[in-house]
Amino acid sequence: MQLVDSHCHLDDKQFDQDRAAVVQRARDAGLKWMLAIGTGDGPPDLRAAIRFAEAYEQVLASVGVHPNDAPKVTSEATYKEIESLLHHDKVVALGEIGLDYHWGVDKDLQTPVFLKQLEIAAAARKPVIIHTRDAWKDTIDILRAHWAPSGLPCIMHCFTGSTEQARECIDLGFYLAFGGVTTFPKATAVREAATIVPPDKLLLETDSPYLSPAPFRGKRNEPAYVLHTARTVAEVRGVSLDELARQTTENFERIFVD
Repeated sequence: MQLVDSHCHLDDKQFDQDRAAVVQRARDAGLKWMLAIGTGDGPPDLRAAIRFAEAYEQVLASVGVHPNDAPKVTSEATYKEIESLLHHDKVVALGEIGLDYHWGVDKDLQTPVFLKQLEIAAAARKPVIIHTRDAWKDTIDILRAHWAPSGLPCIMHCFTGSTEQARECIDLGFYLAFGGVTTFPKATAVREAATIVPPDKLLLETDSPYLSPAPFRGKRNEPAYVLHTARTVAEVRGVSLDELARQTTENFERIFVD
C-alpha cells in the first residue's frame, strides 16, 4: 500500500531537530510522495520547500505567497522569482495561495496578490493549491471567474467545509484534500463532505506540523500520520484502505507527476 501527503510544511522549525527522521518515518509508513509547501515565512525567501525537495527523492515542492504574507509583496521582483522557480525540476505547483480573513490582513492587499499568482500559474500551466479561511465566497468567486476557465487542476487544501461547499468545488472540477480535521469527533460535516467527492477528485494531506489527527491531537503532526486520515476517509466512504490509498495516490500523480 502506498500513500501520499499532498500538503506538508517540512521547512517548519518544529522539524529542525529531526527532519531526516520524519522523512524516514513517512517512508516506513508507506508514503510514496510528500508535497512540501513553499510559502515558508513569505518573501523574500521563496525557496522554503525547494531545499528539501532537492534533498529527498520522495519530496516535491511548491512555491508561492500565502495570503497572510501579502503585505510582504512590495515589488514585482517577487512575482518574477515565482515565475522563475516554477521552472525548477521539482516544483510542481503554485501554492498555497488564496484568501484568509481570520487574522485581519487587509483583503485589499490579499486579493491582487491572489489574482496575480493565479495569472502566473495559468501562464506556466501549473496547478494551484488554495488556502481559504473565513473567506469562502470571495475565494470561490475568484476561482470561478479567474481559474476554472483554465481547465487546470485546483486543490482545495485542508477542506473543512460543508457538503454544499464541497459541491461548489466539485461542480468546478476542483480537487478536495482532507486532513487531520476529518478525524476529529465533532467534524461530522467534514466527514459527510468526504463521502460525496468523486473518487478521482480526492486527496489526502497532513498540513503538518499542524492539525494532527485524532490520535495525536495537541502534538506535532508529521507526514506519516496521513495514514490515520486515510483510515477515517476510507471508513466513511465505505471502501478499503488499500483502495483509498491507490486512488488518492493515482490522483496525486495525475496532477503533479505525470
